[in-house]
Amino acid sequence: MPNDAFNTQLAEVISALNSPSFTPKLMRVISSLLSFDCAVILGYREGKHPIYLYDSLENERELLFQRYLTTSFQNDPFYQKLNANKEQGIFTLKDMVGKNVASKDLDYQAYCEQFYNQTGWKDELSILIEIEPTRWVMLYFGFMQDDKRFTKPQIAKLTAYFSIIQSLCQQHWKQTEFTLSEPIFNPTLHSGQMRDAIENALASFGQTILTKREQEIASLIAQGFDSKEIAITLKVTEGTVKNHRKRIYAQLKVASLSELFQLFLNHLITQSR
Repeated sequence: MPNDAFNTQLAEVISALNSPSFTPKLMRVISSLLSFDCAVILGYREGKHPIYLYDSLENERELLFQRYLTTSFQNDPFYQKLNANKEQGIFTLKDMVGKNVASKDLDYQAYCEQFYNQTGWKDELSILIEIEPTRWVMLYFGFMQDDKRFTKPQIAKLTAYFSIIQSLCQQHWKQTEFTLSEPIFNPTLHSGQMRDAIENALASFGQTILTKREQEIASLIAQGFDSKEIAITLKVTEGTVKNHRKRIYAQLKVASLSELFQLFLNHLITQSR
């Protein structure tokens, strides 16, 4: 049976519905049910890039988000699960591998090397919740220590409260678009630090995928420059810029300027938190 502390936390998260403090308070409730070292929450929209909603990561944040949110998410076995079955529930990494959820084209070993080995995650569990037929939230929980794994009793305890977590998430995100649970910048930062954070994000946006020239153009696009202005700035033809722009969209897997801006916002958040 839930104790008084749990009931208090649950009341707090209910009171925080449709407010910026909802997600951190939801995580407090879940942490009383499940032990974990780190957590990430992403919003998924059909055919779109994931949207960053929350994280408690301390290490390798840039690596995780710069690669994952741009391209690697497509090889995530949990994301594959979402696309294949649209099934809500609680899933472990063993579930994904054992049931061969990943597509035949997925090189699982390569994904492990790029994600788990480099980020330090040793085990992973996710909660998949459908908000609407074309919108879902995925809550990821991980262990960073070799001697820690998610156990059957832990999962059973979390499963007993799945319907509550599901209802909270649906009530919150049905009423609002996927938006951040925390401010992008610490309110104590002065304007110079904020400017530096933006400049650093612009300088590194897409650099692991794009050529130097493409990254330069992507940075200008993210700052609001149109093709003509970019051509003047870089002293090239407008046609050249448009050709680069098509390749940038293809490489970043975006179909519009608004999607590119959203991708840059994801990058900015994870660089500057």
